[in-house]
Amino acid sequence: MATVRLLPHAEASPDAQRVFEDIKRVRGVDDVNNFWKALANSPALLQGVWSQAQQAMQPGALDALTKELIHIAVSTANGCEYCIHSHTAAARAKGMTDEQHAELLAVIAMASQTNALANALQVPVDEVLKK
Repeated sequence: MATVRLLPHAEASPDAQRVFEDIKRVRGVDDVNNFWKALANSPALLQGVWSQAQQAMQPGALDALTKELIHIAVSTANGCEYCIHSHTAAARAKGMTDEQHAELLAVIAMASQTNALANALQVPVDEVLKK
């Protein structure tokens, strides 16, 4: 259960409604996801996060699918169920195959294991790697 009310479009403030309309326009959807409805309780936060998301997730030196894969990995590391589902769906919409998803999960699992071992063993970083 959410810790805040999920505000539907009709009950959101005019500022939040404007952001909702922009999200729907940019994403080509009829309604916004629950994440945005939760953020609508603070229109300034909603606007700020939406602006940051647009900037960070637009294709650039990294393509859109790669950015979604990174988002899945970070969401997995942070244990964010909502973001794992949201960005897995977004990655699939951007062309992620089942094979790519399986490889991604294998990399996440390996990184989690080696991170835990390096931290537990307190392995000093090789000087050559610091350059």
